[in-house]
Amino acid sequence: MDQEDSLLRMSFLEHLEELRSRLIRALVGFGVVFLACLAFSDKLWLIVQAPAVEAFRKLGTGGLVGINAMEQFEIIWMWTPLVASLFLGSPWIVYQIWAFIAPGLYQRERKWAIPFVLTTAGLFLLGGLFAYFLAFRYGLTFLLGIGKFAGITTTLSIDSYFDLFVDVMLGVSMMFELPVVIFFLVLLRIATPKFLLEHSRYAILAIIIIASFITPTTDVVNMSLFAVPMCLLFFVGVFAGYLLFLHRERRRFPWLRAAAWTIAALLFVGAIAWAAQKYHAAWPFLIR
Repeated sequence: MDQEDSLLRMSFLEHLEELRSRLIRALVGFGVVFLACLAFSDKLWLIVQAPAVEAFRKLGTGGLVGINAMEQFEIIWMWTPLVASLFLGSPWIVYQIWAFIAPGLYQRERKWAIPFVLTTAGLFLLGGLFAYFLAFRYGLTFLLGIGKFAGITTTLSIDSYFDLFVDVMLGVSMMFELPVVIFFLVLLRIATPKFLLEHSRYAILAIIIIASFITPTTDVVNMSLFAVPMCLLFFVGVFAGYLLFLHRERRRFPWLRAAAWTIAALLFVGAIAWAAQKYHAAWPFLIR
């Protein structure tokens, strides 16, 4: 109780001093990671350009071009390690954010530090991996191949390509933080799981609109590739908020019952899929 009272007595200037300290630590850690990435800029650029190389290989034409020497220097030796540092240094940055917030929390809430850092940074990195290996590659191949039927050879400057790459990577990574945002809305009692479920249709509409902005193309397939995981993450966040709600009510979630129903549903769907494949029947009615 004395510790909580002392926190309440912290002055505005003391809060600013703590914020300044955490910002400096975050920037120092980010700078160290940036210097490490700078030493591997050439290898990092090969990773960045890999989706374009694969797309041009599938199309059998075109390629990346450098318009001028400064463009290549800026993209390969400055911006590429900078973006890589943002992803690799995200756990340290998130930890500093938590360390700044933690003094205003109760002692029992501070034990969430490790789950918060791992979940927030993990989702950010997972979003980047999803964008890199799936969403961006499919979207880019579609974009570059639009004019192939007319014999158009597509060339892409590394500056334009890198801008598109960063927009998709950061956009998807930020969208993957949706469960964390929803959890904090429930934690701060701004929203309840029931309210979020009742208004989920509006959330899905907002996700589709956001997906239309960060998707490289506007076709239904690529938009769905972005929007569907986002919708699933929304409901994951609602479920996490529901677990927090049960914890406040000193109730337990029926994990065994939920696991049993989930396994039964998966077995049922698997059996139907196996039968449809074995007997060459139309899904899901098993009609030839």
